[in-house]
Amino acid sequence: MTARYWCERAWLGGPRADTGVVIEVEGNRIDSVAAGVRTRPEDAVPLAGLTLPALANAHSHAFHRALRGRTHCGRGNFWTWRDLMYRVAARLDPDRYYRLARAVFAEMALAGIGTVGEFHYVHHRPGGGAYDDPNAMGAVLVAAARDAGLRLTLLDTLYLHGGLDADSSRGYRPLRPEQARFSDGSAECWAERAEGLAAAVSGPAVKVGAAVHSVRAVDPASIKVAVDWARGRDAPLHFHASEQPAENEHCLAVHDRTPVEVIAEAGGLGPGTTLVHATHITDQDRALIGEAGAHCCFCPTTEHDLADGVGPAEALARAGARLCVGSDSHAVIDLFAEARMVELDQRAASGDRGVLGVEDLAAMATAAGYRSLGWPEGGTLEAGALADFVTVGLDSVRLAGTDGDNALAAVIFAATAADVRHLVVGGKAVVRKGRHTTINVATELASAVEEVTAP
Repeated sequence: MTARYWCERAWLGGPRADTGVVIEVEGNRIDSVAAGVRTRPEDAVPLAGLTLPALANAHSHAFHRALRGRTHCGRGNFWTWRDLMYRVAARLDPDRYYRLARAVFAEMALAGIGTVGEFHYVHHRPGGGAYDDPNAMGAVLVAAARDAGLRLTLLDTLYLHGGLDADSSRGYRPLRPEQARFSDGSAECWAERAEGLAAAVSGPAVKVGAAVHSVRAVDPASIKVAVDWARGRDAPLHFHASEQPAENEHCLAVHDRTPVEVIAEAGGLGPGTTLVHATHITDQDRALIGEAGAHCCFCPTTEHDLADGVGPAEALARAGARLCVGSDSHAVIDLFAEARMVELDQRAASGDRGVLGVEDLAAMATAAGYRSLGWPEGGTLEAGALADFVTVGLDSVRLAGTDGDNALAAVIFAATAADVRHLVVGGKAVVRKGRHTTINVATELASAVEEVTAP
């Protein structure tokens, strides 16, 4: 199937957008791109506004969306928030998780997201017993992404311990009852289950990668098992790392190493690695990450919401790390907000403006995220790339007055998810004129959230 689109403006790289861009699609790939076509060809679908590669959400916990508006008020921190998160996790079963994830992924589509990395650790029944299909929860996430029209990297997550404990002979606390369903009992059992998942669901729009929840939840020997599994399959490998100061303090007390150093010693740093948050890293950590060419995924709306702190984005980029963004806990789902907050945080911390260029911020939300999730052929508008692209309207009150010279900057610094007008993923229209093509997103979200939060 061939389709042709005429973009009023499109970002093909650099600090500015091109005018009059024709994108020809063959199947799920871009066949050709031509700029400077001032008059729309009669057979081309018009896309008014600014067209960019589809956005890539490099870090998602779909079920956290049910916490929106329920956990933001009152005093507390990450650790008190976590207790509320466990209550929602306890309400999930395969049917409920499918309905919730389908609605959440559809909300992402409305926000211009074409690819999502789902950091998946709710594997088993409450109490830890396996479902008849041990990958039932992963399978419903795949079905939810397919039905919502998104490309998915399912990051199956290893989770073994209840936290670091310097007073324990093992160095780790046992799992809390509410954490039991996250664990396979051993890294070897996790690897066996993850292998079955990858064999069952991998396809043109689905990849299975590996994740290590954190050094808090996985010991160094078990981290090595996950590293070997991912490296042996050329699969993405993601870690939560140094999100809170207490995590670093506990890790130093038990291992005499920072979390990044523990990961590095297990062989976990490399171009296929993504460290999520990396908020409280040391200079040595930064050098290790940069030398490895690893990704760092910033999730500013979550990091602000949980009072985690501000990560050293500029220093990491200068060291050689590749930066991407995610919506994580889905306090909001808006990658324009995530990308600009990375820059605004650096301005507030440094006293300088323009720490990261607008093209760098755009790449963080597109190409870098695709590569972090194992789709190197995505995130760009060029021949041979995946036919994943989003069009942002320039006629809202936020963007009125935008012209060709400042279209990219206006979108990165002022657009919201509500400005998304069209989304194509794999050559198929998923959002048209601001509406999902198959799902009543608000209605399904309301119903699915109520199922897991009602008394």
